Amino acid sequence: MASRMQIHPLTAYRAMRALREDPDDTVSAIRVIAALSGPSTRRAFERFRASPRGARILREKQDLYDLLTDHDRLKAMPPGSLGRTLVEWFEAEDISTAGLARASEAARDADSQATLEGDEEIYRSRLRNLHDVFHVLTGYDRDLRGEAAVLAFTIAQDANLGIAYLVWNALREQGWSSPGGILIRQGYRRGRLAEHLVLQDWETLFEQPIEQVRRQLGIGVPPIYEQVRSARAPGAPAISA
Repeated sequence: MASRMQIHPLTAYRAMRALREDPDDTVSAIRVIAALSGPSTRRAFERFRASPRGARILREKQDLYDLLTDHDRLKAMPPGSLGRTLVEWFEAEDISTAGLARASEAARDADSQATLEGDEEIYRSRLRNLHDVFHVLTGYDRDLRGEAAVLAFTIAQDANLGIAYLVWNALREQGWSSPGGILIRQGYRRGRLAEHLVLQDWETLFEQPIEQVRRQLGIGVPPIYEQVRSARAPGAPAISA
């Protein structure tokens, strides 16, 4: 069985080919990231574990999954709160945290990777569960431009070679000075300026007004941009880039 510390270019190539055929194929995107991450995720985990807050999260085995999948609890939060805004976004996009977790498991099963255990699994689960939170906080939606921008925000927070490859590929295809390229570069800058989000006390933050959370964490004002949806994406037809 291949080590998770190694780079697997052939697996990445096959997954990237599938992703180009269907840009909304979450399983293929996760497979690209896993195949190219190499030791970068492990290094980020070690930094997380070495921090006092990270050590406490691991010691208490804090997991956001139960909260993010409890839509009734999120709906009961005050209007305008991060949690309420998040669940409204889930429903508008017809997605769920459980769906992202299933995609992650499907990608892992397809590659016959060993199930992670212990502290590193807690850390990786936290990162995965925060992905949609990042979308809502930054204001980058699930369209092609927004997804690339939120991934750029993510690599500025916790450098990951696999995510960096997806962002580089999107930047190369869209163009450095194109609207999409500008949005990607903006996302990276915002990620660099923001607080380290994986370390935050999200259980408390979900109850607070979303604009207050954005200010508190240094995320800034959500951008206004023209979305580009793929031909297979739900909702309105895609527009030209």
